[in-house]
Amino acid sequence: MTGLADHALIERFLEMMRAEAGAAANTVAAYGTDLRLASGTLEGRLGEAVAADLERLAGEWQPLARSTVARKAAALRRFFAFLADEGLRKDDPSAALPRPGTARALPKVLSVEDVDAMFAVIAARQARVPADPLDLRLAALVELLYGSGLRATELVSLPRNAVAPDRPYLILKGKGGRERLVPISDRARAAVAAWRAHVDAGRAWLFPSGKGHLSRVRLYQLIRALAAEAGIPPDRVSPHVLRHAFATHLLEGGADLRALQAMLGHADIATTEIYTHVDSRRLVELVNQRHPLGEALARK
Repeated sequence: MTGLADHALIERFLEMMRAEAGAAANTVAAYGTDLRLASGTLEGRLGEAVAADLERLAGEWQPLARSTVARKAAALRRFFAFLADEGLRKDDPSAALPRPGTARALPKVLSVEDVDAMFAVIAARQARVPADPLDLRLAALVELLYGSGLRATELVSLPRNAVAPDRPYLILKGKGGRERLVPISDRARAAVAAWRAHVDAGRAWLFPSGKGHLSRVRLYQLIRALAAEAGIPPDRVSPHVLRHAFATHLLEGGADLRALQAMLGHADIATTEIYTHVDSRRLVELVNQRHPLGEALARK
């Protein structure tokens, strides 16, 4: 067996997750919590656990939600695989862990008409005289959320000169420190340029607020207020929903799933594949509503 105490093994594993796997801080923290709790349940013998011990853990997890059990089991599987790879164990007992599966919820989706309604509100605001610079800011925010699929944190923390007028892309560092290339449309660059003209050259951020940059909470409030003005229930809309709309509408338009994965910054293609379920649901609805057989069944 390992010959090392659980706390030392867990720390070595978490260090690997940070340094080699490039895991996000929240993922490392969650894995650490799950492993320490499992170690406590097994009286400090997690590193030496056998199948019966893991079955005991699974029994302790029975009252928990399937998603929680799946996360805990995934943490332990990765931990034991690490011990085996490092030669700290000769075997891997993780086959005894449960595989409950998780029912992944489909993301909330806006139709193209919903998005058009939001941009119509922005256009009407910009047509006002005198113009309000904050309407230019809102246009730039929404163009980048929907037009490029940026995460809220990535958007609000963009440096002032991140979007160059002669460069149709950004290079962003997202979750886990992974870099990705994000295309920026001509209209998004134009919206950013119009807004940036009102941002003092000495400011560090493209969307400054106080001594820092616009907060995610404030962005959320702005997007919900825009949705309400466009006649869309505000609880259906958020910055993340606009990112989902970007992905879904691209896929419906024929975008390649791998290209979409790169643009969204997903480490695992399985994360991106959720959008194929959204698209397939739309296609099923279309067949049921428009196909002659669907109409015939509806008359029965």
